[in-house]
Amino acid sequence: MPELRKPYLLYLGDCQQPTDAKTAYGLRDWCPDNVLGEWSLPSATVRIGLPRLSPADAAARGAGSLVIGIASVGGQVPDRWIPDLEAAIAAGLDVVSGMHTRLTSFPTLVAAAKRHGVRLVDVRHSDQVFPAGTGRKRSGLRIATVGTDCALGKQYTALALTNALHARGAKATFRATGQTGIMIAGSGIAIDAVIADFIAGAAEVLSPDNDPDHFDVIEGQGSLFHPAYAGVTLGLLHGSQPDWIVLCHDPTRTTIEYRPDFPIPPLSEAVAQYLQAARITNRAVRLAGVSINSSSLSDNEWAAYRTRVSEELGVPVCDPLRGGLDPIVSVVLGVS
Repeated sequence: MPELRKPYLLYLGDCQQPTDAKTAYGLRDWCPDNVLGEWSLPSATVRIGLPRLSPADAAARGAGSLVIGIASVGGQVPDRWIPDLEAAIAAGLDVVSGMHTRLTSFPTLVAAAKRHGVRLVDVRHSDQVFPAGTGRKRSGLRIATVGTDCALGKQYTALALTNALHARGAKATFRATGQTGIMIAGSGIAIDAVIADFIAGAAEVLSPDNDPDHFDVIEGQGSLFHPAYAGVTLGLLHGSQPDWIVLCHDPTRTTIEYRPDFPIPPLSEAVAQYLQAARITNRAVRLAGVSINSSSLSDNEWAAYRTRVSEELGVPVCDPLRGGLDPIVSVVLGVS
């Protein structure tokens, strides 16, 4: 991926659902020094708490790129966004997208970028050719974040785990598998853009042999229980070959988001299915803990929920934004 010009102006389009803006939230939270503000269509109802700047205002303040901060279902770039993207180009900003639709598929954007001497950067798409998965045991240690659904904290958990491992003096690398993670880390593979036969192989490439005491913390994608994205989840899990998994969950969700006919299973069942799937390539895989988005729970509700789930599953239950993940790190480091 080419180096991105920073700082960023985050574009929210006409976003109506906060979970669709997870790219913008991720960049705001994990690389705040590289973010100047946000911009959107008047019809957008989602705001992320940054100064509202037009592309021209952002360019005047030194911005280098307008980053599409949306990760919506299907990953389409609608025509109604094009005037704003053209305005960013005219202001001298690169336009960066992690959507499935390529920016370069819009002739007007290509012509405008050429005219103004800026770049269209499609983060999700790569010319790299990946092999099929081998299942070969690789050296080093691996932690994979997995989820009961999409957009509930797998990326946040992986980044927080990496930071917590560093704080304990461990060697660890965050391995990005989605558009936001790649923009934060500066490298990675957008797994959901890889041809299905090569997903496991791409995951092996992403997390190669390493020192025996080095942790690769692999950002999860999708969910085994999602009717559309389970295939991506399974291929990533097989290729990642994790020694530990961390299950991510939002207790307010009882069904898959946008799929009310698909219930989320009990956490014990979810853990069992993930471990069974992961054992295809690593028979020794274990559950290290559960990472919860507890933002909807009061302090007392969170304490009761954490205790109940921990007793049920026999592992630490944490919220990366509400107390941190140190108990889970203790598990993977073998500290009692």
